[in-house]
Amino acid sequence: MGAQYGDAALSVHIKIAALGMRPEGCRARVATLAEYLSLSKSAVERALTQLTTAGSDGIAEVTTERKTSRDGEGESALRTVRPIDTDRELFVWLPARAATSLPPRQLRLYAVISYAQIRRMPLTLAELRAVVRHQYGDSAGQPLGERQVKRLLADLEATGWITIHHRQGPRGRHAYEAHLRPLHPVLDDTAEEPTEPPAPAAPATATPDIHDGSAPRTADGSPSRDDHRTDRLGRKDELGGLIRRRRDAGSKASGHGEKRSNKAAAGPYRGPGLQLSPRVWQVLEPVHPELPGISPYVLRRIGQEIGRQLSAGVGMERLTTRLLTRYSRLTASGPATERARRGEVGRWILGAGLPRHGCRLDSCEDGTTWSTGERCALCANIAATEQALAAAAAEEARAQQPVVAEPPPDPPAPPRPPVTWLRWPPPSPDLGPEPTPDEREQARAAATDDTVRQALDQLGAPAAIRLYGRARVLPHLTDPEHDGGTPA
Repeated sequence: MGAQYGDAALSVHIKIAALGMRPEGCRARVATLAEYLSLSKSAVERALTQLTTAGSDGIAEVTTERKTSRDGEGESALRTVRPIDTDRELFVWLPARAATSLPPRQLRLYAVISYAQIRRMPLTLAELRAVVRHQYGDSAGQPLGERQVKRLLADLEATGWITIHHRQGPRGRHAYEAHLRPLHPVLDDTAEEPTEPPAPAAPATATPDIHDGSAPRTADGSPSRDDHRTDRLGRKDELGGLIRRRRDAGSKASGHGEKRSNKAAAGPYRGPGLQLSPRVWQVLEPVHPELPGISPYVLRRIGQEIGRQLSAGVGMERLTTRLLTRYSRLTASGPATERARRGEVGRWILGAGLPRHGCRLDSCEDGTTWSTGERCALCANIAATEQALAAAAAEEARAQQPVVAEPPPDPPAPPRPPVTWLRWPPPSPDLGPEPTPDEREQARAAATDDTVRQALDQLGAPAAIRLYGRARVLPHLTDPEHDGGTPA
């Protein structure tokens, strides 16, 4: 149901869908539907008008088919709800009993909590405010205030259809759990309720606290079921009848026309002081030194919270251990009163010391099963899932980063040729033993031009001159073929 439908449209839609499961379908009249839902006829008619009117997509949620008997008299219409496309639409099944036992506005909250529970979506107060809006008046279409939504949630929890786990959701938020049936019996007939003495009337506040944030619409008329016990009697016109104007009970002359304030007569509270029960006192044993510095109002709130948890089945030993463990962490580096201003210790006990931390299992205590002392399997599974999701997100973010192309490597340098060290000046050739003068004369006499050139090529100019003489060798040294034309 979108925001274009009123709160009563959801109740009427659920009741028509439930009655449509019968073989003859939903043939209930408007008065019958109003009696089932404890609504007025005009509210049901307005809801049917919204449901049978096609929306922006051209589809109506409820179809009405007129029926006529054979003799021509009109019968109640056959109403059918639009079939849901389970492959394309998101929906949630709600028990038909919730539509008849819950007011329309609480039913809308119950439907949203049930849908979020199926989808495993954590809810916040701002998201719940967005689905409950003012229906009439100048603020029509605007979300309700936080106080009105909190009051509606508290009343819905009191009916037993939901359970609010305070500060047990993600990031310390409240966790909401919807039930298919109320946790305690719901009495439909007021005559079956146990009779109790009437409670004293509470003093009127300066500003009236309305549950739904808007005044009732007078055009809706009265509920379909009449209650003659609350009918207004006829107005008495004779003397001594009803007085519509409030008058002062005292004498006008007693005050001499002065305006007196009621607050002037009120004095300080002289009643009995705040007393804690033995069970609450035993649970608060770890923080006994801090109790004198806590205001009576906060201390009373602490006692109420402890009593609520004890009534829910939480043992005193578990509460004491929880408070002792967390208080020891707080005072690890010094007394709590030195680390916080006066009065903040009490708020710490309410907000951090007493609430249970862990998963949705009641046996879980800070990620540990209280009865066995072992690691909670559900908390371990949640932690592993979160780690896997974080790793997948990091991998996806890493994959989406732009890839920077690396520059190509430099080509390898060509190999350097091997270094050969040459002796300088070059060594003179080995000429062998020095020839004798006779051998030298015989060699010079038998030498030819070819022999001299061969000696120049093999032994060099100095050795050839020593062997054949200067006169025999010099002509060959001036030859360009041997020395390039350089004179000797």
